[in-house]
Amino acid sequence: MDRYPQKYIKPLKALAFDFGTKRIGVAYGQSLTGTAQAIGIIPARDGIPDWTALDALVKNWQPDVFVVGLPFNMDDSDSELLLRARKFGKRLNGRLHKPCFGVDERLTSFEARGELLRGEASGAVDALAARLILEAWFDGLPPLPSGDD
Repeated sequence: MDRYPQKYIKPLKALAFDFGTKRIGVAYGQSLTGTAQAIGIIPARDGIPDWTALDALVKNWQPDVFVVGLPFNMDDSDSELLLRARKFGKRLNGRLHKPCFGVDERLTSFEARGELLRGEASGAVDALAARLILEAWFDGLPPLPSGDD
């Protein structure tokens, strides 16, 4: 799964996912401002999302791309959940026909819990983690080419 698009010509709207086997956190954002917001949770059964709920989110938010958090182990090795998150990303692309990118999501759930405990955010941990995943992706997204190129 690629991390970023090879080339893009307009600001991108994105839905990001914090993949889990029971719940999948979702966030929406746009590259123009580099901001994201947690929008909710999609229930899952053994990692398979409620596709009806996911389809409704896509219809509502109209993203250009998807971003999936990739849960690497702390030693950079692949985890079992990482393999399943990649499979989820491939299914998103195949089913909804939009590019899907992956970004390292280590410690996002930990950071999301910290925001909740400090009173800096409210909502579900998984959705907040998806917001952090998307903000990290926007931070690393290459700049939009200027019209002079």
